[in-house]
Amino acid sequence: MRPDISAAIDRFAAAASALNDALVGLTAADLIATPVPGTWSIQQIVLHLVDSDLVMADRMKRIIAEDIPLLVGFDESAWAKRLDYGSSDPHLAAEVFRLNRLHLAAILRRQSDETFDRYGIHTQAGKKTLLDFLTGYYGDHLDHHMGHLRRKRELLGKPLAS
Repeated sequence: MRPDISAAIDRFAAAASALNDALVGLTAADLIATPVPGTWSIQQIVLHLVDSDLVMADRMKRIIAEDIPLLVGFDESAWAKRLDYGSSDPHLAAEVFRLNRLHLAAILRRQSDETFDRYGIHTQAGKKTLLDFLTGYYGDHLDHHMGHLRRKRELLGKPLAS
């Protein structure tokens, strides 16, 4: 396997425990607090990240298994509202995130280099390869939201240990 692909899979898998780690030391009240009015709570961020990772896993598997699959976008705000992120168990969700990442990383490690050039057509972003999903949007998506989560923890007086 090409070193850049292997490193990207390692980075992806290394983040598997990020959400479990982010929840350590938080109370139920901390999880649903909105220290920045009008934004998602830590719990809602966690549930969004889990759902996004599950959607991403589906897209990546479709690219591996199907020829030029259609990859449908989703409305994250509608998911948060209609799936009632505020009432979901963030600890259970974080464990789903961890297991999904580890399982998908194992699948990715079994693929040939050529498989990472396979692509699907995203309804909003157009042509996206397997490597695009691994290194691009979803590589940055977790980091982006973890920045918000860290800031909320700081505002709650419970900074996330480095």
